[in-house]
Amino acid sequence: MPVDLSGPLLNEFEKTKKEFDRALSQNDLETARKKALKCASLLRELAKHVPYNSEFYLKKAKKWEKVAEQIEKGEYGKKAVVSAEGKRTQQDEDEEDQFKEYARNLIAKSNVTWGDIGGLDEVKVLMMETIVISALQRPKAIQPWKGILLFGPPGTGKTLLASAAAGSLNATFFNVKASNVLSKYFGESSKIITAIYDVARKNAPSIVFIDEIDALTTKRSNDTSEASRRMLSTLLTELEGFYDKGSDVLVLTLAATNTPWDLDEAVLSRFPKRIYVPLPDKKATREIIKINTKGLDISKLDLDAIAEESVRRLYSGRDIRNLCQEAIWNMIREENRDLYKLANLPFHELNKRSLRTRPLEMRDFEEAFKKIKSPLTRRDIERYEKWAEEFGG
Repeated sequence: MPVDLSGPLLNEFEKTKKEFDRALSQNDLETARKKALKCASLLRELAKHVPYNSEFYLKKAKKWEKVAEQIEKGEYGKKAVVSAEGKRTQQDEDEEDQFKEYARNLIAKSNVTWGDIGGLDEVKVLMMETIVISALQRPKAIQPWKGILLFGPPGTGKTLLASAAAGSLNATFFNVKASNVLSKYFGESSKIITAIYDVARKNAPSIVFIDEIDALTTKRSNDTSEASRRMLSTLLTELEGFYDKGSDVLVLTLAATNTPWDLDEAVLSRFPKRIYVPLPDKKATREIIKINTKGLDISKLDLDAIAEESVRRLYSGRDIRNLCQEAIWNMIREENRDLYKLANLPFHELNKRSLRTRPLEMRDFEEAFKKIKSPLTRRDIERYEKWAEEFGG
């Protein structure tokens, strides 16, 4: 099994960067030059170990190599003094541009509409109202919610709801996961958050969707690092000021979590609208089944029976989608028993053939039920319902 060295390399980079700053403050330019080269070397190593983000690391490495070259030529010392006086240097501006470019890479096109989501009618109405009020001309006393927190069991459609909100508004959609902010960028998570909201304001109307927000904002304790505190402080500031009063700039923050009880109290206060996204009921389950079997003949299915069994098993929307896929594949394998043998044919030959299908039957779902297991228990659901009663709204 390959060893993940990205963590140790990032830690070493942070240490070396501090040593570089310290050398500059002491006007020890030779040490600063060596530390800049070491920073570049570490970034190149990171590019090897984090291939999905190698381009960014390589660009940063070249910047540090340029710094070392400027120090060697005697061109960097003056800029270092300017920086120490609190003014922005070209390096500062380059770094800011890099973070903004990363933020732009988080923009995702959303083609999801409200009709693509089965059930959750009450949740959809609440979100639609907020989106509409945010965009309408209105008296100053009427303000949209500053942020919406979606909470509930995994797989209930929280990400889909955010995508539908962006799709319906034709807004710039930032799909931000905790992993996009944490770990990768040398402990400079706060700079990434600032860049995301700067770019969002510039591309308004925007929706910033923060998935797994609990990973960014767990309750503070004595063990919380200074970097984590700084990141949380930056996020709280952005959440507080996401809507510029007196202007037409709209940046709406939607956040999702499966563990709302782990969120920092200050974060909760920035999300006055907290919407519980529950497991689908019988009616919603029927809709989800229809969406996920579209284009197939389901006239032989007893949708009520399938829905009732799904609810009994505590299936989420994702579980129901997987259930439909298992049932469909059961039908496909029955009708195309030697399907795997066609794998030797070239694509253009496969494209001339058609997959044999038949109407879905109850036995397909009976087989599928044997394979799809929900990770949730009744006790889990009761915990969500209790939190919703106490803190939701």
